Amino acid sequence: MKLTFTKMHGLGNDFVVLDGIRQSLELTPEQLRFLADRHRGIGCDQVLLVEAGTRADVDFRYRIFNGDGGEVEQCGNGARCFACFVHQQGLTTKREIRVETMRGVIVPRLEEDGSVTVDMGVPVFAPAEIPFVSDSDDLLQPLWIADEEVTITAVGMGNPHAVQVLADVDTAPVERQGPRIESHPRFPQRVNAGFMQVLDRHAIRLRVFERGAGETLACGSGACAAVVAGIARGLLDSPVRVEMRGGTLHIVWKGQGTPVSMTGPALTVFKGEIEL
Repeated sequence: MKLTFTKMHGLGNDFVVLDGIRQSLELTPEQLRFLADRHRGIGCDQVLLVEAGTRADVDFRYRIFNGDGGEVEQCGNGARCFACFVHQQGLTTKREIRVETMRGVIVPRLEEDGSVTVDMGVPVFAPAEIPFVSDSDDLLQPLWIADEEVTITAVGMGNPHAVQVLADVDTAPVERQGPRIESHPRFPQRVNAGFMQVLDRHAIRLRVFERGAGETLACGSGACAAVVAGIARGLLDSPVRVEMRGGTLHIVWKGQGTPVSMTGPALTVFKGEIEL
């Protein structure tokens, strides 16, 4: 099978984007892993699939597959690339679209300067909705990993996040703690592990060990989760600038029960065909 693809990235968080509207696609986990392989395939953090919506109130359906071949619920950097892709491919002329995901509808909007703003939906803290196994709804949760205890805030942004605050993200134990937090038994669907440094009340630095992908240069839903956790804990005020290794996102959250807005770039790298 010959597959047409577009390689894109949002702040270095990179994607293979596939048009599932004009070509019929049913990819196996092995094929997805091949596409994501940086040595034998194209190489990416996630594979994004654009499909026709299954509901009358949406424009498209958005599916995300991690580098390990598993399907996940949400990807904020990918959502920005998705919005640019459907415009570039002539699939829509709308500047604002409604997109169906596994966890609800998101609303990306293409701005005049070429950046994309995404309504990422309302964050959740209830453990059962994240999901996270806990006897309490406390914002600060102890989590034992191996022989050490860390303090996290669990946030659902359509996908699960565990955010901890550290003094310096450059020395954060991302490689050591990230895999253990990701697969911690208290997160039955695994989790994205965020490591946040507060610079001031409107700025943070962030590193994220993503579920099924490892540490990435940027994570859009992770940036949203970190800001939400920081505001809820009284450490931050909206709007917040989030500095990651791949670049900067701007996050707005007005508080409990309101959606999170994320703004940042999305770039096309190249297009091609690959034989599967």
